[in-house]
Amino acid sequence: MATAWIPFLEGRYSPTLDMWPIEAKEFNRIYKFYENLREGKFTTTKCQKCGRVAYPPRVICPECYSDELEWIELPKKGKVIVVVEKWGGVPICYEPPLIDAWIDLGKDSPVRHILSRMINCPPESLKEGDEVQLAVFDVPAHPIELKKETIKAERVFFAFEPVKK
Repeated sequence: MATAWIPFLEGRYSPTLDMWPIEAKEFNRIYKFYENLREGKFTTTKCQKCGRVAYPPRVICPECYSDELEWIELPKKGKVIVVVEKWGGVPICYEPPLIDAWIDLGKDSPVRHILSRMINCPPESLKEGDEVQLAVFDVPAHPIELKKETIKAERVFFAFEPVKK
């Protein structure tokens, strides 16, 4: 598997440098989150017992500790509250700057504010009040052992990007 995102590891896989979760249901109890992302849905969990909405998604309710959770959709668009550009201390597989933003998903959203990585925007171009949208992207597949067979678990992740005007 090529790892173009880590030049000195080209053609080799290094689990110690893998920044992405293993999304297979055999390894991840919130695998449904990633399945929903593949369908273009931005989701989280809601407790069926007490009604608490938790983001990021959980496997148990942080309020009543129930594991009776349902998946609910969150808005795929929001507005930037604050932008942070990181030029130093950037993980090895990323090029600086890393741009993060606090995003307001709106007063009617079950989760009002989230922190997300921003992509597809040049440095210093994102400002408070800019509209952003969910962007789902592929990440390198992950080799996993299942029943004495090695398979590649396909993966996706998300960030937000400016809405094109």
